[in-house]
Amino acid sequence: MTTQAAIYTPHLGAEPGDWLALLKPRVISLVVFTGAIGLIIAPGHKNPMMAAIAIFAIALGAGAAGAINMWYDRDIDALMRRTSDRPIPAGRIEASGALGFGIVLAIASVLLMGMAGNVCAAGVLAFSIFYYAVIYTMWLKRRTPQNIVIGGGAGAFPAVIGWAAVTGHISLLPMLLFAIVFFWTPPHFWSLSLYAATDYEKAGVPMLPVVKGAKHTRLNVLVYALLLLPISISPWLLGLTGRIYGITALVMSLAFAVLCWGVYADKQDAKGVSLSNDKPARTAFKFSLLYLFVLFAACAVDRLV
Repeated sequence: MTTQAAIYTPHLGAEPGDWLALLKPRVISLVVFTGAIGLIIAPGHKNPMMAAIAIFAIALGAGAAGAINMWYDRDIDALMRRTSDRPIPAGRIEASGALGFGIVLAIASVLLMGMAGNVCAAGVLAFSIFYYAVIYTMWLKRRTPQNIVIGGGAGAFPAVIGWAAVTGHISLLPMLLFAIVFFWTPPHFWSLSLYAATDYEKAGVPMLPVVKGAKHTRLNVLVYALLLLPISISPWLLGLTGRIYGITALVMSLAFAVLCWGVYADKQDAKGVSLSNDKPARTAFKFSLLYLFVLFAACAVDRLV
């Protein structure tokens, strides 16, 4: 691990916002949303107060995983332009404090889920924290260009947890939602990595563009977007959702595939560098966020209607 001892010297008086930043609030917003959708579409009734606590536990667990991720990645975060101002590499929070913070939140989130939900939901939440913090962050991220593919499971758990919090078990629909997020993750993150490849290379992170090149990455962005299309409409085809979700999924997935085709077809120089400053990749990345929100919202509306 690269040492950045001087960078980690903490300043006195970390602001509350620094501790909040450790939790990766932008990631939490997506996690909370997909977890809430899983809870809403699950059959059965959940006391509103217990449902709110269950969603809070999902948010807490995601934040805990984010804090542990920032603790472990503090050396490479210090080297990358887009992460160098995070609380630990910027010296506003001690690494040991961030780790303790993450562990405490992880334990609290699982206990809360056990009380507000059930053992099944608490178990899946605990495993999701372990998956992101250990399997992805500590094992995969620095070892393989497939880190995002395998690690995509970390962000796919919330809908399963929300469903399990109501039902006490896992069934086909939440697993299909898991599969959607799993196959959505590679084109989402690889689009980002195309225009952040310099940062990853400087930090020694073997992201696909760094190891295999931009051309290979663009092909994989398109391949996974095409794989996502039939998976996204499978809940409709299997009769688990209605036409509202089915048509929305079909339209959004086709649009995403078209944008990913643009990433693949982006003009490049002899070294594979985009001649458009990776504009198609930036567009695909932004749309991918909207894609997931719209798809899951349509699933909830479909079930409620």
